[in-house]
This record gives sequence, structure tokens and C-alpha cells, in this order.
Amino acid sequence: MVKDEFWQGKKVLVTGHTGFKGAWLSLWLLHLGAEVTGISLAPNTTPALFEQIGLAKYITHHIGDIRDQELIRDKIASVQPDIIFHLAAQPLVRRSYIESVETWNTNVMGTIHILEALKHLTHPCAVVAITTDKCYENREWFYGYRETDPLGGRDPYSSSKAAAELAIASWRASFFTKSQIPIGIASARAGNVIGGGDWAEDRIVPDTIRSLSVAEAIPVRNPKSTRPWQHVLEPLGGYLLLGKSIYKGLNSAAKEELQGAFNFGPSLPSNRTVKDLVECILQYWTGTWVDRSNPTEPHEAKLLNLVTDKAFHLLNWQPVWDFQQTVKETVDWYYQASHFDPGDYKQFQALTQRQIELYQADTAKQAVNLLNV
Repeated sequence: MVKDEFWQGKKVLVTGHTGFKGAWLSLWLLHLGAEVTGISLAPNTTPALFEQIGLAKYITHHIGDIRDQELIRDKIASVQPDIIFHLAAQPLVRRSYIESVETWNTNVMGTIHILEALKHLTHPCAVVAITTDKCYENREWFYGYRETDPLGGRDPYSSSKAAAELAIASWRASFFTKSQIPIGIASARAGNVIGGGDWAEDRIVPDTIRSLSVAEAIPVRNPKSTRPWQHVLEPLGGYLLLGKSIYKGLNSAAKEELQGAFNFGPSLPSNRTVKDLVECILQYWTGTWVDRSNPTEPHEAKLLNLVTDKAFHLLNWQPVWDFQQTVKETVDWYYQASHFDPGDYKQFQALTQRQIELYQADTAKQAVNLLNV
């Protein structure tokens, strides 16, 4: 695993570390040399990547609810983190129609509790709060959304994330622009992430893997919907760059431009339909799919993609893996994992580490190629 001198000994707090993205990020941070503390609800899927890779054995692991303001304030004051990655959320559009109040309480008030807790820090801190590409007012157009485009959200999930963005901007301007302790806060908006270890309900890749594992046809609800598919490591690499850049710039003239919102999305050719995704998966794991379109289902956006110029120019970040490799690495994780002893966390952890190492190596190659252009 490639070490990074910057992360050596850094105290990093990850909320939502028991979730899919949080587990990948925590493992990556751990092997970069950071001291990782996690606050989250217990995993809500069986299996769960957090448990498959045995993460609780390697980090400071706390079960807690970000809706509990006192708990969050006390934990953050106790840890005094150098960097916070706030991922804890209710992340599912379809569930938000059923649990609308809970979705808003978690995604909006939970975020505000994190922001309020920053007031009790006694040394500099960089904060990356993860929202979503769905926070934009979706006009179902072919053009990519920029960070300056209007926020919106028709469903409770999307609107809650737009509201969280407003809260982040408000607290940053109201309390931390000229605070005595340097605090830098940015939000990160990513597209549809896929990758090994996602076991959530009502997501196309986990649903596909569950069907393939028992040799059943894959039910596809929205085959014509287009999404900006990217491997989970793509935005996580962006979050790491953003957190590092904010921290290093806390006392510099670059502090202000490194705050605000940042898009992390795939290259334009990776904006593909759900049908394209499923058929690409079937190139690596034999099976069939069936159209389960239902016009009475709750609304989900049909078109959505992001412009990532800001991340490129300020962070030197850009996508590394194309659509084909994204799908290949995703299926490869699930296929290899299907042959593991479920209780052997070292095998799952090694598999996950290997993909992180591969992504780091490909990122380094891309950087060299850009220098030679």
C-alpha cells in the first residue's frame, strides 16, 4: 500500500464508516497512515463490507447516531480531529419516500450537528461533507451540472441533500470564515458510485449480484435511465485530495477557493443507461436480465451528469478508470468474494486493498502521462 507522508499520524474522523463508501474510505486512510476514528450506526445490511473486511479491529470504532447532537458534540470534542469526512446519511432515494422525516432529520439536522460541533475544536480542522449529485435542481437535460447551478430535489432524499448544502454554506459563512481556530469546510457531490461490497437494497449493482449468485434473471426497474457511473474509489480519491488540500491551505491565501462545493463525477462516456450497465456486468458474470419497468413506481431522475472542471483545476483530480474498467473491477470483487469463507476477513481485506493499490498505481500512471503531453 502506498503511504503518504501527509496522512502519517493525522487524526481523521469518518462519520458513516460502517457504510459502503465509509468502509472503503476508512481502509484507504488506515493504510495511508492515518489514525482513523469512526462514528456511525451499526451496519444495516447483511453482509456488510465493514464487517467483511474486519475494520473494527483496526480503527477506533463508535456506534452512534448523528441525530444525537450531544453525542456528536462530545465525540468530536474528544477526538479533536485534524480532518473530518462526513458521510453518514440516509442515502437511498426510494427509502426516502417511505422514511421522509427520518431522511431529513439524518441528512439535514445530522449535518448541522456536525457543523455545530466544530465550534468546540481547539486546533485547525478540514471538513469534507459528502452530499450528492442529486442535490441539483434536475432539469433532465443533457448538459452537466456545475457547482454554481441551482440546488433542488424532487424526492425527499435529493431535497434533503440540497438543504444540507445550504446549511453547510450558511454555517461556514456565519461561524468559520473568521473563526479564531482555522476551520475549512467543503462539500463534495459525487455521481452514482459502484464497487465491491455494496449490499444496499434497491441499488442496481447489489440487486444484480444477488440475482446472479442464485442464477436468477436480474430485475431492472429503469433500464433507460442514464447515470454517471463511477467506481467508488474515484470520488474517494477526490475526497482525500480535497481534505488534504483544505488542511494544508488553512493558513494560506488558498483557503477560500478550496472551500465551497466540488463535483466528482466520471468522464462523459461513463454516463450510460442502466441497461448498458447490466449488459456490461453480464460480460464478466454470465446471466440474464428482465425489464421490470413500472410507471407507478416513485419518481427517479432519468438524466444526470456533472462537470468536474473545478476539481481538475484546483485539485488536479480527474477520473482514472473508464466505464469498462469500473464494471470489470466491481464484478471482479464480487466474484472473488463469492468464493471466500464469509468469516475470513483477511481475504476480503486483502482483495479490497489490492483494488485500492491498483487504483493508486493507475492514478500515478495517469499523472506521468499528463506530464508527458
